[in-house]
Amino acid sequence: MGGTESIENKLKDAVKDLFLKKKVDIVIGFEKGSLPLTSRPCFIRSSDMAERLVWNASCTNNLAVYLPRFFQKVPRAKKSGTPPPVVGIVAKGCDARSVVGLIKEKQILKENVVIIGMSCQGVIDRRKIESFIDGSFIAGGRQEPGGILEITTGVGDKKKIKVSDVLAESCIECQYPHVENADVRIDGESITASDDGYKAIKAFEEKSPEERWQYFTDEISRCIRCYACRQACPNCYCKVCFAEQTLPRWIGPGDELSDVMIYHIGRIFHQAGRCVECNACVRACPVGIDLRLFTRKLCMDVKELFGYIPGLSIEELPPLLRFELNDNNDFITTG
Repeated sequence: MGGTESIENKLKDAVKDLFLKKKVDIVIGFEKGSLPLTSRPCFIRSSDMAERLVWNASCTNNLAVYLPRFFQKVPRAKKSGTPPPVVGIVAKGCDARSVVGLIKEKQILKENVVIIGMSCQGVIDRRKIESFIDGSFIAGGRQEPGGILEITTGVGDKKKIKVSDVLAESCIECQYPHVENADVRIDGESITASDDGYKAIKAFEEKSPEERWQYFTDEISRCIRCYACRQACPNCYCKVCFAEQTLPRWIGPGDELSDVMIYHIGRIFHQAGRCVECNACVRACPVGIDLRLFTRKLCMDVKELFGYIPGLSIEELPPLLRFELNDNNDFITTG
């Protein structure tokens, strides 16, 4: 993946400029992680701190998940009269769509967010890398020019892997890699948009209802209800999740399969017209459940039924927030 140093320097310069011109109070970005081939979220509060920023194939997180906390209403007794900060956010195409979704759902203020749109060449899937090195852990690694990863395994072997061979599935299937609503744009090479990102979903649809249900049951039966998927998702911003409500209690606190399935079914349907297919839930899942298959099924349905793609337009309301007389009513049954 060539050009990462160039785009990284452009990013640092742009963030420094935003601070010098007093256009932001804080910028959410990525810095080098503590493990090889990882980046972690960081919060830049001055132009000097901009040197910590990185941009490469390990910048996997959807940083939009951090935005709502900057705009949460303070209890009346603790109000200080301080206005919310202006927050800059380093965003891939999918991340920027999440930001737009949060704006439309009134969780953040449009005038207080500066989207720094990055050209994205895709991000790596560490599980794929581990399969390339026969399950050994990644003891060291660096990204070389030309889209090559040099990996040092736990037993000291060195291997070179093409970034394109270990891209996350969400990047391979991405149909909207470009940031449509950037306030600051950092130009560089970008992945090619997928011609048909729903091939896997269409193959799933070809299964019988019994086969689909069995696949869903098998996947969800591995869930340990750690709620990592919920915590990583920018759309899951509720202060109290229905899964943890006690008045009324919707589901039990244990690992009974029916309770686990109700949690996931509820969360999946909450993603209709909202999920941007960023893969955050799959990356966060410690047992590797393919949650994207189910949320993307709803993405495809919303696109086909209503022609709506989450996060591409700030002005267009999501289907679940509007009603039109010519809406498709084929889903309504009389039985």
